[in-house]
Amino acid sequence: MNRPVALTCGDPSGVGPELALAARLALGKEVPFFWIGDPRHLGSQAFQEIGSPVEVALVPAHLLPVLPHRFASPALPGQPAPENAAGVIAVIERAVALVQMGEASAVCTAPIHKKALKDGAGFAFPGHTEFLAHLAGVDRVAMMLASPLLRVVPVTIHIALADVPAALTAELLEETIRITDAGLRRDFGLARPRLAVAGLNPHAGEGGAMGYEEITLIAPVLERLRAEGFDLRGPSSADTMFHPRARESYDAAICMYHDQALIPIKTLDFDGGVNVTLGLPFVRTSPDHGTAYDIAGKGLARPDSLIAALRMAHQMAAARLG
Repeated sequence: MNRPVALTCGDPSGVGPELALAARLALGKEVPFFWIGDPRHLGSQAFQEIGSPVEVALVPAHLLPVLPHRFASPALPGQPAPENAAGVIAVIERAVALVQMGEASAVCTAPIHKKALKDGAGFAFPGHTEFLAHLAGVDRVAMMLASPLLRVVPVTIHIALADVPAALTAELLEETIRITDAGLRRDFGLARPRLAVAGLNPHAGEGGAMGYEEITLIAPVLERLRAEGFDLRGPSSADTMFHPRARESYDAAICMYHDQALIPIKTLDFDGGVNVTLGLPFVRTSPDHGTAYDIAGKGLARPDSLIAALRMAHQMAAARLG
């Protein structure tokens, strides 16, 4: 594939810029990608500016290809600058535009700080995922965390645990399963994805002794989708779904809330997990960590997750081409 991955700068006061440089050194030309951001924020001369994505192939493997996007001010590691918030948002928009125009194969996003964007530019979205869905013009997407050891998709995401039962609806569960099944077929090359679906309550409710959502909500959705040909198992007790033998029996786990999904994958592969947005008309991945202000600029940040995110974006884009 000749088209490179577009890597956004993320919050320039976080670890994104230094990880981009480290990822280029680690990957060389294995995964063609370019960084969109202000060169002043890199803190290094190990880059080469380009005028368009097609020039990535001409950049030596030890230099980071940079598509310049000027920001309002320099960036100090660990110190968010509200005046740069508009630039962070504009870079995401630019990356999406490039992939929509066919100049980039996929979008990989470095971490943003939602409060900094809200304070500096009135950012009205809970995070990257919702903003990308808005830019793509789609109503519903799903968040997958993926690694070679496990793929998980939470049905409800960034809400309080107390709010989960009310937010968990049959419609939301069905849409999440459909989006996940379609994403695994299109982006991961699986002809008939096997999905394991967790229950909400301990022991999947134990026949109603510990809750009824499995009986009244989850099981009917699964029965209806099985009749359509979906390969589904569950609702299952979440505490028995993630040991090695269990993981061999499915391609992705559908979980009912954030921590039910993220605790197992972060325990199994903390540094290698990738955030994937399913349901978009283009490929989007992201490292599974935040801006890490506390270690930004100190040379302590590990590039493993960003490297995995770039590799996965490249592979997913290739899968979409068939």
